[in-house]
Amino acid sequence: MWLCASRQVPDMARSPVEATMASAARAITKRKFALPPELPIRVGVDLGTAFSVMFVTDEAGRPLAGTHVFADVVRDGIVWDFAGAVSTIVGLKQKLEERTGRQLSSGAVTIPPGVSTSDHRAHKYVLEAAGIECTAVVDEPTAANSILGIMDGAVVDIGGGTTGIAVVSDGTIVATFDEPSGGTHMSLVIAGALKIPFEEAELLKRDTRNHARLFPIIVPVLEKMSTIVRDAIDVHHVPRIHLVGGTSAFTGIEEVMTRVTGVPAEIAPEPMLVTPLGVASFADIITDTKGW
Repeated sequence: MWLCASRQVPDMARSPVEATMASAARAITKRKFALPPELPIRVGVDLGTAFSVMFVTDEAGRPLAGTHVFADVVRDGIVWDFAGAVSTIVGLKQKLEERTGRQLSSGAVTIPPGVSTSDHRAHKYVLEAAGIECTAVVDEPTAANSILGIMDGAVVDIGGGTTGIAVVSDGTIVATFDEPSGGTHMSLVIAGALKIPFEEAELLKRDTRNHARLFPIIVPVLEKMSTIVRDAIDVHHVPRIHLVGGTSAFTGIEEVMTRVTGVPAEIAPEPMLVTPLGVASFADIITDTKGW
């Protein structure tokens, strides 16, 4: 799991984004607790290539509970295993309902920015087949920026299968791009270089203790991702690149991105959780004054 260790610093001493993401990391590990039935909540779902993540937030977007699971149901941003995707979301929904005591009847879901209308609908249909009314479908960088609040720059969401880019100018997203390159491609290169199964390569990649020895192997993949970003932002004024998504947690990725693009790049706190937390803010509010 691409979770970063949060610094042992009181939330008041952190930036608002750092404090929010530290709270999100705690919400992932929080045990069973009861949310008042009258408390307005929102639900966000990030149906990813590697990990799928679901968050429950309050009305203001503060994370209350979250959960995740590794599932190979989306490839290059496209739902290829519909039944498996539905089963994945049903499982996440049941875990959070049991943990919070609330019925998660509606929510919002992410999509990579370059998916077609039919693929866009597939993500929506997965939620609805899992018993969640889909009230919003939001591209990943837009969802991420609802947390980051970037006014000018590029938000780059690097997940398992795709690299999604949103160029932000004066607080407005003016262009989005998406290419099929991500963490899965890194795992394939590692597997080939070390002559090990893909599953073993995936586990090696997730452990930060292995990053230094794996870095030389996957530099070409990181350079490809960085070239995708460089070409996407070429005609725009981008003072800084902000990296989110699970693959952004790989040690040294921001250095390669900066070198190839010529633009300073930085990794958001808890990069894997930014997008799924952000998409919840686009969901309709759920209230249940009667309980269930």
